[in-house]
Amino acid sequence: MRYTLIGLLALTLLGTSCVSKKKYLSIQASNETLKNKLEECNRGLQACNGEKSVLEARVAELANKNDHLKDQVAQLNNTNAALLNNVSQMATLSQKEAANLERSLEQIREQDLRIRTLQDALTKKDSVTLALVVSLKSSLGNLNDTDVVVNVEKSVVFIELSDKMLFKTGSTELSPRAREVLSKVATVLNDKPDQEVLVEGHTDNVPISRDCFKDNWDLSASRAVAITRILQKDYNVDPARITAGGRGEYVPLATNDTPEGRSTNRRIRIVILPKLDQFYGMIEDGLKKAAGGQ
Repeated sequence: MRYTLIGLLALTLLGTSCVSKKKYLSIQASNETLKNKLEECNRGLQACNGEKSVLEARVAELANKNDHLKDQVAQLNNTNAALLNNVSQMATLSQKEAANLERSLEQIREQDLRIRTLQDALTKKDSVTLALVVSLKSSLGNLNDTDVVVNVEKSVVFIELSDKMLFKTGSTELSPRAREVLSKVATVLNDKPDQEVLVEGHTDNVPISRDCFKDNWDLSASRAVAITRILQKDYNVDPARITAGGRGEYVPLATNDTPEGRSTNRRIRIVILPKLDQFYGMIEDGLKKAAGGQ
């Protein structure tokens, strides 16, 4: 009996010991699980705190932007008010200002008309000059002489006549050759009665040694007058159209250091140009026609 009780007690103790161990292990496992969940929750909490910080910074940034946008809106409102004010002022443009603007536009139109009329007159003048050059070259072309040169500079016709072809040295007496050339020039001049004529005498820089001439000024002017008299008396060119002038040695074409250069500089130049009053008359006619066409 004694041994039986001892055995039952032992079995009881053994059984009790086994159940406690299982519970312990179960509790330990549960504790480990809870510990893991706690750590997971802590990590989640830390993540949430981080997101919270980011969101708080974002909120602060948006608040700053909102303040900036408010400032911009205020500025735009001010600008809009100023623009509306300017539009209002422009809309209330006075009749006097409108009349001034119309007068300015009219002046611009008149200036444009004058420019176009002047261009037309210049074109007409150039056409007349070209016709004159063609006529001169046609008349003088058969001379085939290098001592006669016809050219155009700035719409003005020039005829260069060599001194050696016209005069003897230090003299104003014209040669037969000169008269032949001048007769052809006179024919063209008489065909163009609306052109003015300037006869220029030119010399080299060698001082004149004849008693009948004081200096090269005197010689050049006397030769220009001699040409003018021939055109008037022998070929009936209207003297009212002619101007005679001496240029002396002061407008050379070449150097005076060589015989060839001095020969080039001794010359008569006949300048043919339209009358200025006629040219201005063309402009006035153009303005009148343009005004009548408006």
